[in-house]
Amino acid sequence: MSPDVLQRSAPGSFHTTDSLPVHRRRAYWREALSQTFGAVDMTVPDEVYSGAIRTAPLGRLQAVTVDGDCLSALRTHRLVAQGTEEEYVVVKLLERGVARLEQDGREALLGPGDIFVYDMARPVQLNLPQSFRTKSLILPRDVLGLSESDMAHITASPLGPDTPLGSLLSPFLAGLVDGAGTYLPRTSEVMARNVVDLLGVLTDEVLGRSSADTPGGSRALLLRIQAFIDGRLADPDLTPQVIARAHHISPRYLHKLFESENATVGRWIQRRRLEECRRELARRGNGSTIAAVAHRWGFASAAHFSRVFRAAYGMAPREWRDTQVIDT
Repeated sequence: MSPDVLQRSAPGSFHTTDSLPVHRRRAYWREALSQTFGAVDMTVPDEVYSGAIRTAPLGRLQAVTVDGDCLSALRTHRLVAQGTEEEYVVVKLLERGVARLEQDGREALLGPGDIFVYDMARPVQLNLPQSFRTKSLILPRDVLGLSESDMAHITASPLGPDTPLGSLLSPFLAGLVDGAGTYLPRTSEVMARNVVDLLGVLTDEVLGRSSADTPGGSRALLLRIQAFIDGRLADPDLTPQVIARAHHISPRYLHKLFESENATVGRWIQRRRLEECRRELARRGNGSTIAAVAHRWGFASAAHFSRVFRAAYGMAPREWRDTQVIDT
């Protein structure tokens, strides 16, 4: 798509000011932001030097990474009332910069690592006064299953990286956004469902509900275990026994937690290793051998890796590397 012609952001879209003359960047950037996040009154600096928006699908969700200069976004009662498109909830990780969010009578001052939620069905104002990077998931409101009252309690109630749930959510959300568009459709749907469940856990956290004996509590434990697995994919000795011991649960209970994923623990580990190998092999300029990539992600045998890769994706690792090149 030409940078001069903006359409409603499609899955896998990429907008950047880099190829535009300086005098045309501001208008383009305002339009790109509004097209991505919905109808808002957008204020950006008179001189926009750089900005990039990358979107990718994740089931019914949309993953968005934004790098840019300062901006202010306001969604008024008028814009809410005029909205004809499907309403969305935005879950956002602030990776760089600072921000101020106002919604539902609350004001939150945000710093790097903070995760926050805002609802496009109600007035909201977000100010980013300096250069920033955000990673967001945009969710249709109808997938959440939250009451209006519960939704109003989690908006503008940030989770910091120093909180137990925030320390889990930050790498999970960042990894989801970075990997969106590279997962198989089935994996995308599972990840999207996990996000919805996590919002339920977040709601319990904000409202002070006990989740130890609830489905949300089990989901939170499962997601914590999945994050643990993701951090140790390179370890060829990662086994269900090791994972269960690290989380003070029995292997039997661990396997029960994974029943909702339609995969055994071992299959989940293999699936995640294959996804990371697939992503690495597709990177432009990657000079690693197939065997090196396999070993780096925990496969003890390059031959075994090639067999399971072909079974999962219908082609050999070398074919994938030669035909599917992406920018990083």
